[in-house]
Amino acid sequence: MKSYKVVSVVGARPNFVKLKPIHNVVEKVLHHEIIHTGQHYDFELSEIFFKEFNLPKPDYNLEIGSGFPGHQVGEMIKKIERIFIEKKYDLVLVYGDTNSTFAGAFAAIKSNMKVAHIESGLRSFDRRMPEEINRILTDNLSQYLFASTKTARANLEREKIFGKIYDTGDLSVEIVSEAKKLASKSRITKDLDLDLKNYIVFTMHRAENTEIDTSFLSIIRAFTSLSDVKIVFPIHPRTKKILEGKKLYQKLKDCKNVFMIPPAGYIDFIHLVKNAEKIITDSGGLQKEAYLLSVPCITIRRNTEWIETVTEGWNVSTDTNPDKIITSVRKWNPTKITQNQVFGKGNTSKVIKKIIIDEILN
Repeated sequence: MKSYKVVSVVGARPNFVKLKPIHNVVEKVLHHEIIHTGQHYDFELSEIFFKEFNLPKPDYNLEIGSGFPGHQVGEMIKKIERIFIEKKYDLVLVYGDTNSTFAGAFAAIKSNMKVAHIESGLRSFDRRMPEEINRILTDNLSQYLFASTKTARANLEREKIFGKIYDTGDLSVEIVSEAKKLASKSRITKDLDLDLKNYIVFTMHRAENTEIDTSFLSIIRAFTSLSDVKIVFPIHPRTKKILEGKKLYQKLKDCKNVFMIPPAGYIDFIHLVKNAEKIITDSGGLQKEAYLLSVPCITIRRNTEWIETVTEGWNVSTDTNPDKIITSVRKWNPTKITQNQVFGKGNTSKVIKKIIIDEILN
């Protein structure tokens, strides 16, 4: 089987996390290469994940960097296509919903290569989100769709997607399980002088929030009212830059209960989340991680692609309404103690490997 060549196209933090379990199982039986687009280039958002998860150095680093979305995607497609034409891979794997995901899928189709989308079928039904556009386009380009949940499969079937759908479960189950073990050695809560289960983790990076002044002013208003609650904010470099440009960064910094820290590595971040009282976020991945770690999540969006976390009672959507955020922090808690295995049994990487070997490359 080593004669078959498979490539993973990644470029952002969520891609790197999903890459780990796939690489571990695939590289044992297939020739597996990694293309890093350079969409995330900060150490905390890129290289540290390869180091923490013991991933090999990418075979290609395109060093695309930041830029307007159309320009960024265009540069990715041009550079990825050159590699594809030269290497002629038997299968291209793309992950999630980033610009790198769509660029990899588009370049693969234009290079007459098979493409499989890991974590396909997610829908927030909010086209203000760039991620939603990336999901829809990638799903429509892919010949093989690996659906994380029953909801994801139903979305794909309703849209009459032409590719073949597989029920695989979600990689996050095994990723979070491994990260929890590694996180037991993390010192981040001690270094930040945090009492366990007595702080909230806050993240915010979605364009529909950070690029609208009123959204962030609402958040600041909520945090001011929650002055007795310690809030830890690992701030995304893009978010910080936007806030500084809008003269809002100092307003947030003036909130005495908000502790802004640089982006944490994945292991430290999982330790932070696991030991938090609650999470406030607009991140899709973090909603799922909070659920898997049994930490209540407040989602500051109108909707979510991870509807299972809401129906299971562990996630509530408040948008950026300060009153709803404050009420959720003060009064809301999950109603269910037990959780169903809505994201699978923790063997997704092995399921995907078997599909690749037995069906796609056979």
